[in-house]
Amino acid sequence: MTRRDRLPLGASPGARRHALRPGRSLAGLAFALAVGAALALACRGGAGSDAARVESGGVALAVSIDPPEPRVGKNRMRIELRDPQGRPVEGAELAVKVHMHPMGAMPAMGGPAGVTPLGDGAYQADFDLAMGGSWLVEIEARAPDGASLGAEGSLTVGMPGLRLAARGAEASAPAPAGTGAHAHAAASSAPGEHPGEIALEPGRLQRIGVRSALVEQAEMEHAVRAVGRVVADETALVDVALKVQGWVGTLEANAVGKRVERGQVLFTLYSPELYAAQQEYLQALRSQASARGTSVPGRADPLVVAARNRLRLWDVASADLDRIAREGVALQHVPVRSPASGYVIEKNVVEGSAVAPGERLFRIAPLDRVWLEAQVYESELALVEVGQPVRVTLPYAPGKTWDGRVGYVYPTLTGETRTARVRIELPNPDLELRPDMYANVELSAPRGMRTLVPESAVLYAGERSFVFLDLGGGRFRPQRVEVGMRSGERVEILSGLEAGQRIVTSGTFLIASESRLRAALEQW
Repeated sequence: MTRRDRLPLGASPGARRHALRPGRSLAGLAFALAVGAALALACRGGAGSDAARVESGGVALAVSIDPPEPRVGKNRMRIELRDPQGRPVEGAELAVKVHMHPMGAMPAMGGPAGVTPLGDGAYQADFDLAMGGSWLVEIEARAPDGASLGAEGSLTVGMPGLRLAARGAEASAPAPAGTGAHAHAAASSAPGEHPGEIALEPGRLQRIGVRSALVEQAEMEHAVRAVGRVVADETALVDVALKVQGWVGTLEANAVGKRVERGQVLFTLYSPELYAAQQEYLQALRSQASARGTSVPGRADPLVVAARNRLRLWDVASADLDRIAREGVALQHVPVRSPASGYVIEKNVVEGSAVAPGERLFRIAPLDRVWLEAQVYESELALVEVGQPVRVTLPYAPGKTWDGRVGYVYPTLTGETRTARVRIELPNPDLELRPDMYANVELSAPRGMRTLVPESAVLYAGERSFVFLDLGGGRFRPQRVEVGMRSGERVEILSGLEAGQRIVTSGTFLIASESRLRAALEQW
């Protein structure tokens, strides 16, 4: 009888290779035979429980694979759904996905499986495996009554069984042991262990600087940061324009930036129309004086009122009208006074200029209150609202801040930058904020109580995000999460974690490398 004939029937290929190597001692042969016999016995003992079972959210799930050892090519799952009383769940929405993440130059493979109801709470999912190795499995089940279950795990080509756990749970369904080379891969995933779970010695954790922290539920404030430009308050701008034709005489406000007060003379104007109107006003005053000694003393009063109103409507100041009446002499150059206090930000005349009615000669801007127009990205626009407090800083004034509020959110976007203008109103008594200055803007947007983790704890893999749960005793398991807004160095977790769980916050990339290395070794 040959050596091959003397091996047990259930001996693994590894045991056979061990036994057939030339020069192998009798002791080594005996060891190989013992290993083969033990593995064969283990296979026979686990053959009756090849379905992975998961229960969560009021739904129980049992999944078996056909063939029992997944192969490259077409495969099939049989899925049974039961309620807590053990009754079949009919008409459930079931989604099954078998896929493999991209590795290096290799793209992602696999995808959703076709699901067919079989009746009596049973469903069939057909899927293809394009290559050997470990494949990720995701199952989502929703019963007609609203109960739902999410499970995830993995299967390996040529290895019996399916490792499966409820999403977010700490335990997985046990998988039957394999034989030969597959037995080592199965042993690396002990019962209750996630496919990517790893265990590291305390000394190694200390050397690579692994730190962990608790997931917390806390108040979250999202800071919207933007750059703004100081502009004059548009509602306080004042233009100086004439209602008569004339020529500029003496120019008092002779430069842009000059500070003027309300009633201050900007320039003098010679205008034939104004001169004639003054003469009419003086003549009416003389007629009024002559009538006081007659039997009809008020007969000239309407003429005086009409002549005075005509000059007033042409913006001749009351003080100048009183002077004309008092001195009895028409002014050849009538003073044109400022209608508001502020700064000259636009000047379109010089001495001797001819001016026409309606022509803008000056623009005056009061700067004791200014606007800051900030550019906020459209992705953060929903966090901005009128009345929201704002903190403003200048790059060239470190340590000093200005407090203001959002006064208006403009209804249009700038197409090139995909930003919207936000108007912020700021007091400016000391003229520290000048038009066209740039400023840094920070708007605080309260978000209420949120589940928060340090930003360093989250790993990103394409469209997915992960953290590593610290299970204690040097054990770590990847956990898929959905992230939300960021606030400083913390990230909002929308799903996948609960407050009180412990996660890795430092050394995350090294833990991830160990986990990926283990997953890669399972494919050998």
